[in-house]
Amino acid sequence: MWSMIEANLPALQVVLPMLAAPLCAILKKGQGAWALAFATVILTFAVSVSLFLITLDGAVISYRMGNWAPPIGIEYRVDILNAFVLLIVSGAALFVLPYARASIAFEIAAPRQPLFYSAFLLCMTGLLGVTITGDAFNIFVFLEISSLATYALIATGADRNKRALTAAYNYLIMGTIGATFFVIGIGMLYMITGTLNLVDLAQRIAEHGDSRTLRMGFVFILIGIGLKLAMFPLHLWLPNAYSFAPSAVTAFIAATATKVAIYVLLRFMFTVFGFDYDFQAATLRHVVLPLAVVAMFAASIVAIFQDDLKRMLAYSSIAQVGYMLLGLTFLSHTGLMSTVIHLFNHAVTKGALFMVAGCYIVATGTSSISSLRGIGRDMPWTTAAFVVAGLSLIGLPLTVGFISKWYLVLAALEMNWWPVALLIMASSLLAIIYVWRVVEAAYLQPPPEGVSRKEAPLWMLLPTWGLVALSVFFGTYAALTTAAASRAASALISASNMLWQ
Repeated sequence: MWSMIEANLPALQVVLPMLAAPLCAILKKGQGAWALAFATVILTFAVSVSLFLITLDGAVISYRMGNWAPPIGIEYRVDILNAFVLLIVSGAALFVLPYARASIAFEIAAPRQPLFYSAFLLCMTGLLGVTITGDAFNIFVFLEISSLATYALIATGADRNKRALTAAYNYLIMGTIGATFFVIGIGMLYMITGTLNLVDLAQRIAEHGDSRTLRMGFVFILIGIGLKLAMFPLHLWLPNAYSFAPSAVTAFIAATATKVAIYVLLRFMFTVFGFDYDFQAATLRHVVLPLAVVAMFAASIVAIFQDDLKRMLAYSSIAQVGYMLLGLTFLSHTGLMSTVIHLFNHAVTKGALFMVAGCYIVATGTSSISSLRGIGRDMPWTTAAFVVAGLSLIGLPLTVGFISKWYLVLAALEMNWWPVALLIMASSLLAIIYVWRVVEAAYLQPPPEGVSRKEAPLWMLLPTWGLVALSVFFGTYAALTTAAASRAASALISASNMLWQ
């Protein structure tokens, strides 16, 4: 029995949440839908852990859907890189769903709660499918599944603020444009290769060589995925989407959606276009790298002047995407390693911070920083969680944020790009300013008169502190995450069969 389950783990990774989603929709009570969704997420996480352990030693799993051999059939292909991302997605869901039990009851009307959990599972299905599939068009299909579910999830925030509908609509328009660019790029690659399987695609592109069609396909894919991951200046959909979505939704998509998009970019850059392709290297170095540096500063400066905590954290996320893209543009082992490890570290840190924002919303009805005066006295555990996660966002030693920035600076110094290393450290100083604004309001300003506030529910505090604990644990004992990131970077470089130095 176990051998049959083990043989079908890649399919179960996607099938489990996909089957549970419609079951949640037909349930009449939110608590029943939550229980089903949480049980599904536990099983999905167990599958992710199993796949991660199998691939940790360098093994690659190739699963044929319907027993059709690739490249004709759709292949699910798992290596250490996407197993790591699968773990991030399912792990984030494992922490967010217990948190959602209390936050969703406060933010979404009871009749719509089963539909919320159904959309949540569909969103997770799409993200897992994008990560695990080895077929280019299948990536587009799962990308749209996750996107459509995300639009619906953001729109559920309209129960508290009608601007959530506008945010969801803007995200829909930008997401559709991004998906269109991406699928046009895939179509151009299909024109010159006649295949959609990623491994076969890479081999045929290498045989075909450079061409105008190939370059256009590369550019369309870069722009399409750039819109999905909120690459500066294609980020305009993100602040409103994060600000007006329900707290549990914001925590989940902040921890997963941009990370999966970064993974897709890594997969195409180093597996599909993984040969000595000067056009790709020039684009990354001369276009993406400057935009990444600008994002690190511009988004952080805008974050400083925000009064809404969720909006401030949203702009911070745009800056963090800049860090991830910067590591990719170094085109080195350490640079790729910094990007991969930051996928995990940022998911943990930003997930915890958005959960804290949700705790404040439940307690005060708003996430305005000016309304948080003196809240450190009324909500000590919640505010302490913000402080620790905020220190990780800054990059203080003994937190995961320090590990990410250490390897990013190291990658810059290895390239002898010391001005870039100084810019990385300077941008971290900006994070101190906007994190301090919240700390100052919470601890150093007097609370408003006549306002009664109490600590967040235990169902919300435990997952929040769980992520905070992970931030400290993996910031202190980073061997597992750094080893996985190093092996993933080595696998990407090995697949590209080139030396970028």
